[in-house]
Parts: sequence; C-alpha cells; structure tokens
Amino acid sequence: MKALREWTPRTRLGRMVLSKKIVSMEQALATGIPIREVEIIDALLPNLTDEIIKVNMVQRMTDSGRRVRFNVMACVGNHDGYVGLGMAKGKEVAGTISKAITAAKLNVIPVMRGNGSWESSVGPGTSVPFSTTGRAGSTRVTLSPAPSGKGLVVGDTGKRVLELAGITDVISRSKGQTRTTINYALATYNALCALNSTRLSKDQANRLFIAKGRLLE
Repeated sequence: MKALREWTPRTRLGRMVLSKKIVSMEQALATGIPIREVEIIDALLPNLTDEIIKVNMVQRMTDSGRRVRFNVMACVGNHDGYVGLGMAKGKEVAGTISKAITAAKLNVIPVMRGNGSWESSVGPGTSVPFSTTGRAGSTRVTLSPAPSGKGLVVGDTGKRVLELAGITDVISRSKGQTRTTINYALATYNALCALNSTRLSKDQANRLFIAKGRLLE
C-alpha cells in the first residue's frame, strides 16, 4: 500500500478516489469516466489476485546478434464479480510480467452473473445468466448457464479466467484454434464482456437472479 500513500493522481477520477468521494468500484464505473490509473484499481479492489496465463519468448537474429523479447498475458480478478485481462511485451521477464498485470488491472470489468439454467435454485447466481459468445482470432468460446454444483466445464485456460471472475458453474463450447492459450483466454474474457452489452428488463433481471460486480462484502 506504500505506492498508494505516495500516489499523486493525474486524472479527475483519481482525485475523486483519493479524496474518498468515490469509495467503491461500482461508484467509479457509474461515473462513466475511463479508468486510466492503476492506483484507482488498487484502491477500490485491494483483494485482486493475479495469475500469469502465458509467457512467450520470441528470438530474432539481427546484425548485432540474437535479440530476445517476451510476450506475457496476465489475468486479475477478485473471485467475486471483477476480472481483467492484459498483455505486454518487453525485454525482461519480470518487468514484462509487471506491465501485463498493470494492463490487466486497467482492463477490469464487472462480471454479470445469474441463474440462467432451468435446473438452478433461487438465490445469487454462480453461473452466467444466459449464453454468451466471445471471439479472438479464429477461436470462438460460448459460455452457457449451468446449475449450481455443476462446476466449470471448460478448458483449463478458460477455467482460470472464470475462477478469477467468481463464476463457478458453466458449460462451454469452443471452435477454432482452441489450443492457442492466448486466444482462448481472450475469447473467454470477451464472452464475459459481451454480457455487459445486453439490456434486460427489471423483471428479467429478477427472474435470472442477475448480479453485476461483487456479491460478497
């Protein structure tokens, strides 16, 4: 938390967070102001967990010799309704990982959860409220509602993203180059993003027990 104590905000939203005019991620998103400082995320979501999805080493021969660069994908989440995915490139592994985690924090989204399966019982949703599809390159991932206790019927890469998002029950279908780790993770993340662009009536939201963002205090 030392970085937060030394933080001097550069944006209007950052100043509002530092002055405690905004004290939750939900309030920050409601302003509609883009989040451009990672310290905002650190202040409002202090319990984020980060996970490295993929580290690729790229070697290239040049006139001056062999050059090595790293491509890193990282995912962050609070296991309760917020998740982010980010990528970075660099010459050093540690520095590139740090940049990828920062990028993931700046891409954090609220995750819409609900009980969209006819087998589900009433109560807060542990799955997606309805089927949603995300794409990345040739990879396509569709997430469908599953009843509580079903678990994550999805590839290992997608499972890591969904666990960080706080989704515990999902049935998935995938097409394309599903063995491409980066595209699979990005397609899963994009499927979660697509949920947020869907408009629902109040009656539909109540019937599907939809919640957006955090359920736990």
